[in-house]
Amino acid sequence: MTQRNFIAKRENDWKELELLIAGNLRMGITAKTRRKIRNKAEWFPRAFRQVTGDLNTAKSNGYDPALIERLNRLTLEGNQILYGPKPFSFRSLSEFLFRTFPRSVRKSWKSFGASSLIFFGLILFTALVCIRFPNFVYELMSPWQASRLEDMYNPESPHYLNPREISTDAEMFGLYIYNNISIAFITFAGGLLAGAGSLFFLAMNGVFFGAAAGHIINCGYRGTFFSFVIGHSAFELTAIVLAAVAGLHLGYRLFITGGLGSGASLREAGKTALPLISGSGLMLVIAAAIEAFWSSRHEISETIRLAAGAAAILLVMCYFVFAGRSEDA
Repeated sequence: MTQRNFIAKRENDWKELELLIAGNLRMGITAKTRRKIRNKAEWFPRAFRQVTGDLNTAKSNGYDPALIERLNRLTLEGNQILYGPKPFSFRSLSEFLFRTFPRSVRKSWKSFGASSLIFFGLILFTALVCIRFPNFVYELMSPWQASRLEDMYNPESPHYLNPREISTDAEMFGLYIYNNISIAFITFAGGLLAGAGSLFFLAMNGVFFGAAAGHIINCGYRGTFFSFVIGHSAFELTAIVLAAVAGLHLGYRLFITGGLGSGASLREAGKTALPLISGSGLMLVIAAAIEAFWSSRHEISETIRLAAGAAAILLVMCYFVFAGRSEDA
């Protein structure tokens, strides 16, 4: 095929593609461009593949360098749109929050249920053991840790509902973000140890939380304890369980590859694990904000804080049961 015939045959498609994406390498992909591409969602990938083939044809036949440069630019810009990083948008965030995340949790309901049983079962069991045998708590935590807990929930303590060396709500928020994210990340990363690491850290945290609850109840601070933790616990504890579930998906795919290579198998696991750990992180941020700016407000009556916490638990349950349900159908 001569260059003239080649150009005559393909020129209209090139011009249409140029009108759609021209200048994106210099100016970046604008929202207007993306809207135009969405209106041609079926046509654009096909046009991109065709211009890529045209570029190879032009190179192999030794056509005019100016033509090759034109096709190369179209190929680069099309690749940037198809495979480049997507900009943040409230629409994509809304899609994740109200569709992708809750649907991912429901798809993993078996591992979520098993992990919840382990985690909350150990919290309850350890709390009951420590209530029945008060000195057992010192087998699970140091006297220094127990003393810090007592200071935090003792209404007469200067550190009442505030960690030591923390003086502002913003500092508390940063501390809780750090602690929560650290726990979730370690629990998630433990999945690379065949999933055993995620289960270990999940169980360890369950035992510690249960021991802390039992010790505070024995100290006679159950009112201040429950009115404090109930506000954020629905978000925080659920997020820790979800981090473990995401880790279990990784561990499972390391050994049950379904005939794929280890890298491809992990990428497949990531399709399920990534929404779970991302949603877990968002829940932990919410939990830290509630813990710093609401739960520590001891001037608000315990009844109101307990009621708000119960509402939060109901909200989280309804969210995972009903959010994105229409798309499931």
